[in-house]
Amino acid sequence: MPKFLTTISTIALLALSGAAYAQDTAAPADTAAPEEELSLGEEVTEEGGIGSPYVRENEGDWSLECLRVEEGQEEPCQMLQPLNDADGNQVANVRMFRLPDGGQAVAGALVAVPLETLLTAQLTITVDGTKPKRYPFSVCDRLGCYARIGLTSGDVSAYKKGAKATVTLVPFVAPDQKVELPMSLTGFTAAYDKTTTVAAPQ
Repeated sequence: MPKFLTTISTIALLALSGAAYAQDTAAPADTAAPEEELSLGEEVTEEGGIGSPYVRENEGDWSLECLRVEEGQEEPCQMLQPLNDADGNQVANVRMFRLPDGGQAVAGALVAVPLETLLTAQLTITVDGTKPKRYPFSVCDRLGCYARIGLTSGDVSAYKKGAKATVTLVPFVAPDQKVELPMSLTGFTAAYDKTTTVAAPQ
């Protein structure tokens, strides 16, 4: 188990055991509590609350991932697709969204990759075997590393017309090798048309 999770588990166990010890050593209380102080419980639903993400629908090989909002408001939605290797294991994922008018980039994408990626090799995307484009990685956290990509109208047009793109990574432990991940463009146009416009990430 990762050290972070082990620490969290230990803290949780200590907190629970401390609460139990306090209950065992406390002075006996009157067990006949007034009815108005008793909790009758609250039904727990699996759906998240306001601000929680969920997949609203699928278009081809793309999912439309939205955030729950107050009734009557428009849900912000983006496109999502996991990227799997030849053995079917998810290695990365890509999210795409539209950007406000007026900029050179009409859409944005966030590509998440494993920590074991050689960042200096950057990320490349090829559409239907055409000349690839290379993008730098922006930031890493304990879950992975991320490339924040701006897409021009020409890029989006190529994705709409294309059949398959390829996202290529270079492993840190094997810098002489490449990991090519297929990114299906089936359903891209329908999913893109349902995304909402969001502010560009800072």
